[in-house]
Amino acid sequence: MRIAILGCGYVGLELGRQLRQRDLRVWGVRRSKSGVETIEERGLSGIRGDVTDPNSLAAVPDVDAVVFAASSGGGGATAAKEIYVDGLETTLDHFSGRENAPDRLVYTSSTGVHGDHGGGWVDEETPIDPTTEKTAVLARAEQLTLDAHREYGIDGTVARFAGLYGPGRYRLDRYLDGPVTEGYLNMIHRDDAAGAVAHLLETDAARTDVVQVVDDEPASKWAFADWLAAECGRSSPPKRTKAERLADSELSEPARRRIETSKRCANDRLASLGYELIYPTYRSGYQDAIKAYVANH
Repeated sequence: MRIAILGCGYVGLELGRQLRQRDLRVWGVRRSKSGVETIEERGLSGIRGDVTDPNSLAAVPDVDAVVFAASSGGGGATAAKEIYVDGLETTLDHFSGRENAPDRLVYTSSTGVHGDHGGGWVDEETPIDPTTEKTAVLARAEQLTLDAHREYGIDGTVARFAGLYGPGRYRLDRYLDGPVTEGYLNMIHRDDAAGAVAHLLETDAARTDVVQVVDDEPASKWAFADWLAAECGRSSPPKRTKAERLADSELSEPARRRIETSKRCANDRLASLGYELIYPTYRSGYQDAIKAYVANH
């Protein structure tokens, strides 16, 4: 199998590594020269390209599958639409127009499209209800992906990621120092995010479907913070309720909506597809970070 990873960044680089271990041909695509250099430093073939520029995508060779993992760089809804909707449409137009078009697309989305469920459980059958302009954009991109088999002749799978963590993204200080606001954390280690996408590329069971990529245990933020503190030899951090946090007059509207949004994401479909998590919960996924913290304090 020949695979192009568009937006070969935090997850994409690990995905490329795992795919290469399977003896598959992989090309990583980034917008910047430094990004391409990073790809090549990891032993992958790097191509400078932009999902919003079809001319630059011409440099990507014919492939069997495309992974759309491009990022809007933390921008707002306008930047998100440019990448996730316009860029995805450009990508589908470009690759479907080739004589040797790919037959698979995996788009990496976010569990943020679910909106608020009052701490209740959600899965792939739960109707999504995005509560921000940005998550509404992500929902639109999901629909483009699911319609791709009909509109473009490419089977589209949505890999809906929970909150990513892993090397460089553990954010221990945030939970060790506090204060920690109540709510739930839905998480997935970077290596499992990449591993799940690699698994989806190799199975036909979810070619035109949504799969939530989340670990086995949504965690109470308070419980997670207490566990992390104990593992690191620290006192439990200060805590606050949602009401206390929402009373902050300087709280931005996006931050307010994040605090008000609570859910627990199930991964039954991912498990049913045969993917075995490397890090089933944060207890195993945070061990490297804890060891490093203890060694340095």
